[in-house]
Amino acid sequence: MKVIFLKDVKGKGKQGEVKNVSDGYAHNFLFKQGAAIEATPANMKMLEAQKNKVKQEAAQELEESKQLKEKIEALTVELTAKAGDGGRLFGSVTSKQIADELAKTHKIKIDKRKFDLPDGIRSLGFTNVPLKLHPEVTATVKVQVKEQ
Repeated sequence: MKVIFLKDVKGKGKQGEVKNVSDGYAHNFLFKQGAAIEATPANMKMLEAQKNKVKQEAAQELEESKQLKEKIEALTVELTAKAGDGGRLFGSVTSKQIADELAKTHKIKIDKRKFDLPDGIRSLGFTNVPLKLHPEVTATVKVQVKEQ
């Protein structure tokens, strides 16, 4: 019997796959658990519609990420911090501080985990910080650290 998996079933199939399974397994386990439905023509059309919707949403998300990249690369984030001799900071500027400043001054909310800043900024001046907006889109944020 052909079934469409609605959930991942270990060892049998992943969500959205169409596979042949035994009739007893389908009736006694998959249908009762809500893990699959029978692969009728109507259900196949529903599956195709869902796949098309997911593709459209992914394309829209990619386009929004590209627009956000252009907006972010056009601005500079300015932060102040206490510094010692030679322009070295006491502590460091973290990705959370950069994200908070973006949200406060430019009204752009970005999760701090999307910044590729492993150690933080430890000196005064300009620093380019990579920002992963989407698996295919990476922007660069200019961060200027001034002395407090």
